[in-house]
Amino acid sequence: MARLLYSISRTVTRRRLSTKCLVLGEHDGNLISQGTLAAVTAASKLSEEICLFVYGEKAMEVSAHKIEKIKKVQVSTTNFPSPKAIAQFIEAHKYTHVLGASSTLSKNLCPRIATSLDVSPIMEIVQVIDTQSFIRPTYAGNALSSIQITSEKNKPIVLTVRATAFDKVGMNNETPYEDIEIAADSKAPIILSSSSSANSDRPDLTSAKSIVSGGRGMKSGDNFQMLEQLASKLHSGAVGASRAAVDAGMVPNELQIGQTGKVVAPDIYFAIGISGAIQHLSGMKDSKLIIAINKDAEAPIFQVADFGLVADLFQAVPELTNKI
Repeated sequence: MARLLYSISRTVTRRRLSTKCLVLGEHDGNLISQGTLAAVTAASKLSEEICLFVYGEKAMEVSAHKIEKIKKVQVSTTNFPSPKAIAQFIEAHKYTHVLGASSTLSKNLCPRIATSLDVSPIMEIVQVIDTQSFIRPTYAGNALSSIQITSEKNKPIVLTVRATAFDKVGMNNETPYEDIEIAADSKAPIILSSSSSANSDRPDLTSAKSIVSGGRGMKSGDNFQMLEQLASKLHSGAVGASRAAVDAGMVPNELQIGQTGKVVAPDIYFAIGISGAIQHLSGMKDSKLIIAINKDAEAPIFQVADFGLVADLFQAVPELTNKI
């Protein structure tokens, strides 16, 4: 076994000398996303030569140059860059790996970039084995799949990175900027004229230390105010929801946690009125501490919970909030 590990180590070291990574940066106009910081960590396991691509009118305002482990920040002021143009940029600069966060944006962009490069993307990796081998979850997170790139075409490898599987790099660096020109996506089927979201002082679900989630058992959107009050008592508390609650129109889609929503791993996760469908579990089962409240003692959520309370949530949650 020792000889095998040594052989793998030598192979990884040799390949890293010729690798070059591009991380697709995401931001909200003020800050770089936590998912991007995790993608940089994943990239650092592939190469020491890492560049960050950020785009949009406010790309210069998000302190991307402070991200550690980055050699250069390449900036385009184009709001909606063409995936084909990005692919041409990747080929021209001979990047061997392209990494993005496992977010709604990157799940849209990375497959289109991969198509232009004539490669298949590998989505939601949770581990880097070497420059051509990766681990990703499958079967709603109930199994891990090992994927090895065997193509000899010498084409870039396109990856998205599950943020909860990698540490986030720090922001204590001074990296040079490089202005680049990337053509806009003229064939976009949807033109975004405006967007809005509910104002909230709460942290993003993917970076929150504590999350209080509600399911179908909440019965109505107004009852989620009860969860807001509990979240306010917790450190870095955020409010989430199951797909059932979102589909019922109780809360907006941006709060959805699960296989088709956001994947989270907070220090504390409250599952309130959530039965525990496998699709929801795949998005939160890596939480350090899971506390479930449900009146159904047979609810699957209790199988993954560290602490469970069989009770009427409309009585239990206010009592819990008052005691914190």
